[in-house]
Amino acid sequence: MNSDVKFRPAAGSDLAALLRLEKICFTSDRLSRRSFRHWIQVDHCAFIVAEADSQLVGYSLIIFFRGTALARLYSIAIDPSFRSFGIGRKLMEEGEKLSKAAGRVFLRLEVNVDNAAAIALYNSLGYQPFGIYRNYYEDSHDALRMQKCIRTVPPVAENRAIPWIPQTTNFTCGPAALMMAMRGLSKSYSPNQHEELQIWREATTIFMTSGHGGCHPVGLALAAKQRGYGVKVWLNRDTTLFVDSVRDENKKRVIELVHQEFVSQAKKQSIKIRYRDFRHTDLINEFRKGNIPIILISTYRMDGRKAPHWVTMSGFDEDCIYVHDPDPNPDEQSASGIDNQHLPIANEDFLKMSRFGRNPIRTALILNKP
Repeated sequence: MNSDVKFRPAAGSDLAALLRLEKICFTSDRLSRRSFRHWIQVDHCAFIVAEADSQLVGYSLIIFFRGTALARLYSIAIDPSFRSFGIGRKLMEEGEKLSKAAGRVFLRLEVNVDNAAAIALYNSLGYQPFGIYRNYYEDSHDALRMQKCIRTVPPVAENRAIPWIPQTTNFTCGPAALMMAMRGLSKSYSPNQHEELQIWREATTIFMTSGHGGCHPVGLALAAKQRGYGVKVWLNRDTTLFVDSVRDENKKRVIELVHQEFVSQAKKQSIKIRYRDFRHTDLINEFRKGNIPIILISTYRMDGRKAPHWVTMSGFDEDCIYVHDPDPNPDEQSASGIDNQHLPIANEDFLKMSRFGRNPIRTALILNKP
């Protein structure tokens, strides 16, 4: 049967057949025409279809997350009349090849815990379970999370139990990242939206290049100190942050005053600011000690926008640093945030990603237990 099946990239002319396949394969969590059209048109995915007897009998959709070494099986479907012929296995194998060629290290997926046949297939292909999401599907069934290393690297180190907390606005990544770290260090800490906004008020730069500001690293450190946590700041420069691209002199003056006040308050609070550059190995050393780094990155390699963004380190292995990204993925079907958790950033990419601006800022907060 395999010799009679052809595998090729999905095309716009496949829309009707894809919708038919979706209807006969799933009773819930179906992809829409709009979703199919979107994934056919973009380039950060591997969308493969299987054809037999001049009809479309299966597909697999794998998403490549920009700026990371992660790929995720978003959906896979096989026509019930053509199952047991190895089409699903071949789709997975083809998807792995394309993911590997795109530089991905890990391929992740979710599968209904009651889908024994699919779980058996994934096990036979080398996927390992690493978590469960309760009530993941529309019918309230749980999802088993599985992962496979598709490049020859050491096994993933066990991640510390750091919760993923989404930002609820487009400007509060800093507070969300800080709340993740504080919750990871203290189970008695209770994050909520009021706390998120309060931290932003305490740590904001007021302005940035356009609109209101984000969070200053020293401002976030002061917020952590106020809540009883130990904290130190790493900065690669001792000049005012986030003013390089600001043309408005009034805005620039405000940002400068805020910076000076944060630094002054940090001295009074005995918060250490180390003016130094750092590498991924420095963050790993802190993580090994039980501390949790919060890192400023540029989103350019993730979404094409040059914006400062805070993420929380959640683990590491010999090839990657893993981070929780607080900004929810708009393409994710579930609100669980699985696409934003433990994102692997290859060590060789970390230096390029963890800098922002024309005169690059590199900064991180290192939190330890209260």
